[in-house]
Amino acid sequence: MKSITSKLAASALVLALAPMAMAETKYEPGSYQLDPMHSKVGFEIPHLVISSVEGKFNQSEGEIKLDPTFTKSSAKISTEISSIDTGVAKRDDHLKSPDFFDAKKYPTMKFESTEVTGTPDSFKLIGNLTIHGITKKVAFDAKYLGTVKDGYGNEKAAFDAKTKISRKDYGLTWNNVVEAGPVVGDEVSIGLKIQAAKVVPKAKK
Repeated sequence: MKSITSKLAASALVLALAPMAMAETKYEPGSYQLDPMHSKVGFEIPHLVISSVEGKFNQSEGEIKLDPTFTKSSAKISTEISSIDTGVAKRDDHLKSPDFFDAKKYPTMKFESTEVTGTPDSFKLIGNLTIHGITKKVAFDAKYLGTVKDGYGNEKAAFDAKTKISRKDYGLTWNNVVEAGPVVGDEVSIGLKIQAAKVVPKAKK
């Protein structure tokens, strides 16, 4: 009896996971608009040498174009610096000040791809990242997670991408020193968890 129950449980698990497996491999070319409610532009930076601070930006928009030939795909993302959120209002205000991002003078952070290499399962998303009025070339290690329809019938695609930059390359040089070393580290880890909705062409009248 226990053996039969185990087999039934295993079969149920396989059936439950099957749609997920299909979602991971389904590739749907087209234009997609970033869904800010289900996307995250996050970062992590060393703090006091032995720990780190994590944060995110709550307001982003962008467009991803999945070409039938994957390596011809492209991406544009724009993020509002004033939406920075580290969970501490006083720290967020400092990050928005001229000591760091100077959000009033440089209100947005932008990325625009110039090249895609690899396959949907593992690719390099290469392009220009502009922060604090300075543009540098960066390469994200990225993965296409699949395309599925949501509960309203909308086609949604998901992506994961990571890279590391030096904040000093973008003129973000403020720091202080404690006994262990600098209060704020130099290397910043950037993580993108993107969900985007496929743009449906308007019907001709």
